[in-house]
Amino acid sequence: MNVSDFDFELPESLIAQHPSHQRGGSRLLVLRRGAIEHASFADLERYLVPGDLLVLNNTRVFPARLLGRRIPTGGVVECLLLNPEPSNPESRIPNPDSAVWECLVHPGQKLKPGAQIAFERSGVVIEGEVLSMHFQGRRTIRLRTTHAEGLAHAIERVGHIPLPPYIKRHDEESDKDRYQTVYARDRGSVAAPTAGLHFTVTHLAALAKRGIELAEVTLHVGYGTFKPVKVEHVEEHVVDPERYTVTAGTAAALTRARRERRRIIAVGTTTVRTLESLTVEPEGALLAASGEATLFIRPGHHFQLVDAMITNFHLPRSSLLMLVSAFAGRERLLAAYREAVAAGYRFYSYGDAMLIL
Repeated sequence: MNVSDFDFELPESLIAQHPSHQRGGSRLLVLRRGAIEHASFADLERYLVPGDLLVLNNTRVFPARLLGRRIPTGGVVECLLLNPEPSNPESRIPNPDSAVWECLVHPGQKLKPGAQIAFERSGVVIEGEVLSMHFQGRRTIRLRTTHAEGLAHAIERVGHIPLPPYIKRHDEESDKDRYQTVYARDRGSVAAPTAGLHFTVTHLAALAKRGIELAEVTLHVGYGTFKPVKVEHVEEHVVDPERYTVTAGTAAALTRARRERRRIIAVGTTTVRTLESLTVEPEGALLAASGEATLFIRPGHHFQLVDAMITNFHLPRSSLLMLVSAFAGRERLLAAYREAVAAGYRFYSYGDAMLIL
């Protein structure tokens, strides 16, 4: 299958640069078999029934974008924290003031091993030292601070919310709240699971009261979610691994729903990827699990758990568009996208939502 089969025309004016004025105030395109309906996200419960299992990704975005300067030249440096390196096995007691990270830096070509960097904001300073060089601007960097509450808290103070590259503005104070789901708990993502941004605490409580069961998984969204598909054929693309955890409680809820033939509705492609990475035991049970999701879901994938999904609108030719096409059918999905464009829906992270039944 060709990557070009997943292209579509999108006016730049429809790429949402800010969230809607009120959380939960977005539009909702409902894609059923052979029919499209237009609604608002507040109408979601009209399409759910008591007993549905709604599965949420509770990962929390951290301010992974550090802006600093080289020492001693003062040159501007931008650093995106990607993955913490494993702790030194020789160190029995972790140092809360220092850690080694894999980072994406700019300008990468000038930052060689030994380069010193300082990141400062609101009186908090983080010092960085480049330890090794990798491909495409990636570096291994040791970060340290003298901040009284340790490095993790210093990153929260110094860092900026890493907005997606198609949002053409600097992060604002409001993004700390709006680029985060209301149920975010487990810190570790550099991008939000954006389908969940539409929910409010009140909305979730109303769904639970109506008999919709809620469960949570954790998948930490990595920078690879924005990785362009550069090959010609879909099958040649490789997605980046992302860390996930499914607790015993969630595994039990999934097992019950599956055995009782109740719908499992995934909120977001990250939840879909987590659920479809799980192993179903021969007798139908699911077990608690954690590891790295490496599954590339594309047309032809057989969905073992997900019966419906809530998602935002995705980039042309992207792996996420291929995932949603695998679930809905490519032609049906692209027809829905064309109708969404014609109807003026807002696209991407801060855009409107789609429910696929």
